[in-house]
Amino acid sequence: MAANTSALFTLTPPTYGVQISTANTNRDGTGTIGTIWTVGANGGLLWSVRVQASVTTTAGVIRLFQRPGATWYLWKEILVTAVTPSTTVEAWSAEYVPVNPLALPSGALFGASTNNAETFTVFPNAGDY
Repeated sequence: MAANTSALFTLTPPTYGVQISTANTNRDGTGTIGTIWTVGANGGLLWSVRVQASVTTTAGVIRLFQRPGATWYLWKEILVTAVTPSTTVEAWSAEYVPVNPLALPSGALFGASTNNAETFTVFPNAGDY
C-alpha cells in the first residue's frame, strides 16, 4: 500500500459561526443538532472549536457531534457554568482543542447542541482539503 509522502494542507476554512439555541438533552444523536460545518468533497480537518454565549447562562452543557454517514455521534461535551454578563463580567465562553485534530471524510457533518434553551455561537477552526 502506497503512503502519502507529501504534506497535506487545508484549502478552504469555514469562515463563520453558527448559532444554536434549541434545548436538546439527548446524547444519542437525536433531537435538534445545529450543523456547524459540512465537510467538502475531499474531506477535512478540525483543529478546535470555540463556543461563545450571547446571553445569561445557567449550568448546562454544549454537545459536539460528528456525522460521517447517516447517524450523529457524540464527540465531546463542554460544561457551561452560570454567568450573568455585564460591563464587568464577560459572557461565558470556552474553547476545546483536541489532542489530535479530527479528520472527517467527504460530506461529513459536524454539529452542536445546547442542553438549555440559551443562545451560543459555535465557531469551528477547521478546513476542507
